[in-house]
Amino acid sequence: MQHRLDALQQRIRQSREAAGRAADTVTLLAVSKTRSAAEIRALATLGITDIGENYLQEALAKQAELADLALTWHFIGPIQSNKTRDIASHFNWVHSVDRARIAHRLNDQRPTGLPPLNVCIQVNVDDERSKSGVSLAEVPELAAVIAALPQLRLRGMMAIPRADAADGGRAAFRTLAMTLSQLRHTIPALDTLSMGMSGDFEAAIAEGATIIRLGTALFGPRPGRA
Repeated sequence: MQHRLDALQQRIRQSREAAGRAADTVTLLAVSKTRSAAEIRALATLGITDIGENYLQEALAKQAELADLALTWHFIGPIQSNKTRDIASHFNWVHSVDRARIAHRLNDQRPTGLPPLNVCIQVNVDDERSKSGVSLAEVPELAAVIAALPQLRLRGMMAIPRADAADGGRAAFRTLAMTLSQLRHTIPALDTLSMGMSGDFEAAIAEGATIIRLGTALFGPRPGRA
């Protein structure tokens, strides 16, 4: 794992420097779905403490096992209404908000003793029927709803561009970055572009990603896969 992490951090640094960006502007989010708590613990000893989970029950089990570590937990999967209470209670970030109803539930169910929940709007930037997320045209309306909720802190947007894009997703990343820039006219505090995964994170960094979500590139192939 150390070898993979070192190689990744070098690629991240090279991409960031090529884009003229400062050292603290890109966060590596370790996507740990199907990975064990032991693997996350090993990664934490190497300094990676932002952990992204797609499946609630799997995440809650790992959180219990790793409660002694100071980890920042990000929920990055689709959100079902019956899961919002546990998500609101056990995570620091949610990247996949795509409905006003979900935003209201997360706000209402966020424990009052915790700081506001950091939230990103999931955008279906390529209008793919198979993916969750709001359209680009719907972003301002949902952003206004979230920004008015006191137990949520709207940070920015998340997207997963189509896998077969000829440009590696670069145009989609650029579109998301431009959308965030426009939204800052009404919500100046926005600061997050959660975009880029193992196969396209360098293009995402070039277009302004602040959080890149890496799984296979960081942990290696999932068990049972080549």
